Amino acid sequence: MYAERAARLAGAVLWTNSPERSGPGRVLPDGCMDLLWHDGRLLVAGPDTRAYLTDGEGGPWSGIRFPPGTAPALLGVPAHELRDRRVELTDLWPASEVRRLTARVRAAPDPVSGLEELALRRAADAEPPDPLLRQVVAALDAGRPVAATADELGVGARRLHRRSLAAFGYGPKTLARILRLRRALALARAGTPFAETAARAGYADQAHLSRDVRELAGVPLSELLGRAG
Repeated sequence: MYAERAARLAGAVLWTNSPERSGPGRVLPDGCMDLLWHDGRLLVAGPDTRAYLTDGEGGPWSGIRFPPGTAPALLGVPAHELRDRRVELTDLWPASEVRRLTARVRAAPDPVSGLEELALRRAADAEPPDPLLRQVVAALDAGRPVAATADELGVGARRLHRRSLAAFGYGPKTLARILRLRRALALARAGTPFAETAARAGYADQAHLSRDVRELAGVPLSELLGRAG
């Protein structure tokens, strides 16, 4: 069973997942990075460019999902170094510090509360998120073209690409594509017909939507949602 709620850290989401069945799972790209707790370990989920297939490792998972572009400042590592990866926190931070933080999460009332406190402490010591990144996400999520977004924000295309790699893990075109997929899935899950979903989410047509879903999610849209189009 999966459940989530807003975290006290602005824009972040706390979640828990206790799979009811063993076997591989599918995590769709969302432009975000997560700090994870599983089996007494702290891990980091980097930004995905395609659906991430889990290995079916059993037991409950907990996590805090950071809004796009905010995790690198908290973790101290550029997002592109973690692209399409899941790594132990000890790969990024000193083992002694990770042991101390692991003990804090273990001593918390529940893992998500421990993760939330950890994130709040890191945020208090880190530089605030670059407001430009929030503007980039907002513009691309509204369907603005990348070139127009760069012009409107007063940054060159190459500079925007470099800053996007560090903040999001990939260039703005990939981020725009992933955000468009999220818009489409929200519409389709609400029962919007696929053709209308494609038009409202910013695809050229339904065929374009279908191709993008297959490439990013790895399965057809109808299979992903468990219904006919």
